[in-house]
Amino acid sequence: MTETVPQPLLQVRGLTAGYSGRAVVHDLTLTVDEREIVVVLGSNGAGKTTTLRAITGHLRPFGATVTYRGEPWRTDRPWRAAARGLAMVPSERFTFAALTVSENLTLGAHTVSLETERHEREQRVLELFPRLAERREQRAGTMSGGEQRMLSVGIALMARPQLLLLDEPSLGLAPAVVEQIMKTLRQLVDEDGMSVLMVEQNVGQAIAVADRVYVLRSGRIILEEPAEAMRAREQWWDLF
Repeated sequence: MTETVPQPLLQVRGLTAGYSGRAVVHDLTLTVDEREIVVVLGSNGAGKTTTLRAITGHLRPFGATVTYRGEPWRTDRPWRAAARGLAMVPSERFTFAALTVSENLTLGAHTVSLETERHEREQRVLELFPRLAERREQRAGTMSGGEQRMLSVGIALMARPQLLLLDEPSLGLAPAVVEQIMKTLRQLVDEDGMSVLMVEQNVGQAIAVADRVYVLRSGRIILEEPAEAMRAREQWWDLF
């Protein structure tokens, strides 16, 4: 009897994307499995953000075959992402400055009709990020950069995504805050069964929680290996 091989949660093949007719990502292929953190590492200009935007459909790729949850993913319809269990956190601090932490989180659950369900989801986010619980009634615009970054992740988590995509969550943050965010992502995968696709420049913090790693250089994947093998390397500079 032939054993059925599990399909990846996300499978991207032949992704080519860029701007004004000029490709900056070339024939990229990657996968994300269930309950897995996959990190795409690369320096500035390597094409990391372009890759995420093309996968979600915020940037229409020149060419790609994308499968999500076993079905073709239409990269020209990003508005369907939340309903399909996919959420992206951009590198900018995506919060509503004039609203409180609680109000921001409520907006993240706009597709949830039951108040009890919204409350349950908010409590889970506040459990994951105790600092947000302390500032539940504080306006987002008065919070620190690290707190706003946590809140932007919390907003995405209110949709209970099966796959969370993050664009450089460590950008501009203190190491202690980055460590907390990374540990929280690992906790979400281990306890809630979520999967994560993250692009990063912070090699050490990212591979500490990752399962698999891709290295992107000049728009092309030059390496894929288990995070354990990446952690065992004495140096990484030659990859970038």
